[in-house]
Amino acid sequence: MRILSASGTLGAVKAAALAFDGLDPSPADAVSWFEAAPGRFRIEVYVHSAQDEDSARAVIGHAAPDLHVIGEDVRDADWVAMALDGLPAVEAGRFVVAGAHALRRLRGGRTRIWIEASEAFGTGHHGTTRGCLLALDALLRRRRVRHVLDIGAGSGVLAIAAAKAGARGLAIEIDPRAAAIAAVNVRQNKIGRRVRVIAGDGARHTAQRRYDLVFANILMRPLIRLAPLIARAVAPGGTIVLSGLLYKQEPLVRAAYENRGMILHRRIRRESWSTLVYRASA
Repeated sequence: MRILSASGTLGAVKAAALAFDGLDPSPADAVSWFEAAPGRFRIEVYVHSAQDEDSARAVIGHAAPDLHVIGEDVRDADWVAMALDGLPAVEAGRFVVAGAHALRRLRGGRTRIWIEASEAFGTGHHGTTRGCLLALDALLRRRRVRHVLDIGAGSGVLAIAAAKAGARGLAIEIDPRAAAIAAVNVRQNKIGRRVRVIAGDGARHTAQRRYDLVFANILMRPLIRLAPLIARAVAPGGTIVLSGLLYKQEPLVRAAYENRGMILHRRIRRESWSTLVYRASA
């Protein structure tokens, strides 16, 4: 097995990664891209044979000719570990999110969140997750968060981050497999019973109380569809953090929440994704 890698601008790396999406069959066994350093991005492509490597290089060269591709052998016994090494720790304000492989190498006083790459969305590398963590960090500088609701929790990373800052949380995930992974993440982060994970749509649970912080890192259409539920779930003067939408999708989402009296406080943009931070009327 071989790994092809290249570093460059967001536009070049993203174009190269997207070029593999429509290929069937694809020469790549796996494709990932992430921010390796501020303003510097990296793509990694795993291929199985020399022929696949030639085809993958051609795909990258056509989509992003400025990228310089480097190829390396991956020993069969070590390829999983090397793939994990391609997922560096993600820093977002006071928080750092990483798998065990990266946490062991960390130094400093940031709040550590242990999340392994898995089927559940939310390792911190995606611009939406990082935007939500930055929003949480900024909120915690102004006031304490006591009760948090995380809708579409994925790996549970956002509820876990809030719990590590002292909150109690309810994490709702419609996918049972992802919910099971979130429950494991809650346990291994040693936050006791501060986060409860529920598999399902969670509508009846959101009606039981009002939360001073509500996360919804999902997609544009469910953000709009769930606007009435989310508006009812947030306490007066509380905060709503919405993500999972592209820049161009902001107007429709903003209309859905601002028509319900929510006040836009901040907008965070990472990669091509927006995070909208709202305050509910007191």
